[in-house]
Amino acid sequence: MDERLPRDFETLRSAILERRQNLPKRIAQIAAYALDNPDDVAFGTAASIATSAGVQPSTLIRFAQQFGFDGFTSLQSVFRERLRERNSSYEERLNALRAEADSGTGHRGIFEGFVAAATTSLNDIARAVDEEHLDRAVKLLAKAETIYILARRRSYPVASYLAYALSKLEIRCQLIESASGLNAEMIGFAKPGDAALAISFSPYAPATIEEARAISERGVPLVAITDSSFSPLAQFATVWFEVAEADFAGFRSLSATIALAMALAVSVAEHRRVSG
Repeated sequence: MDERLPRDFETLRSAILERRQNLPKRIAQIAAYALDNPDDVAFGTAASIATSAGVQPSTLIRFAQQFGFDGFTSLQSVFRERLRERNSSYEERLNALRAEADSGTGHRGIFEGFVAAATTSLNDIARAVDEEHLDRAVKLLAKAETIYILARRRSYPVASYLAYALSKLEIRCQLIESASGLNAEMIGFAKPGDAALAISFSPYAPATIEEARAISERGVPLVAITDSSFSPLAQFATVWFEVAEADFAGFRSLSATIALAMALAVSVAEHRRVSG
């Protein structure tokens, strides 16, 4: 057996990230999907995963072989082992969640499904957030004269909350939104002494990506909240956080993202208070 074969999820993830720039287009597409949706890869069939990722089932085999596996089933076992290592009851919880979605148990069942998904998201981010990254992001934002906030579509509620919270905490911020189409002009005021916070999840909002690019080109440090190292936001970010929200019946909440946003806003205010 090839000693270089990834034996666990983190090793496989590192191998994918190391080689992502050189992967063929369709292989890179399924690689990005696999890192964004590891639970779906763990439990899905080859057909369902291929459909969700927008590739042919044969691409899954080529993806597995690209990293030394003899087929998709052996690669899938790495994703399943990841769940067993994290929580022995996680598989049962996911199966129960899907059963609720399919059983037609009424409004209470839907409510409980979303609560379970939110709980999963919060447990995941509690394990995933790196303290050093968090400290670095807080210090970066705390020293900014103005914090520019970028988000669209599903991420917009988080940006709106951040603007509200930072303003109430007496921290100067600017939510980039303009009914008159002056977003570019608003970004034009940003300078290296400021900071930006961008939020976007797959499928990434083109406007957010372009604004993040524009603001980073002005020398403004950027903190990003996104869902994958394949995210276009990651390439512009000084510090970025990977947040993978669990879903219920295909609907993803913002529970973990809101928790992280709240922590950043309050931590920035506290850092400013302590440092005087």
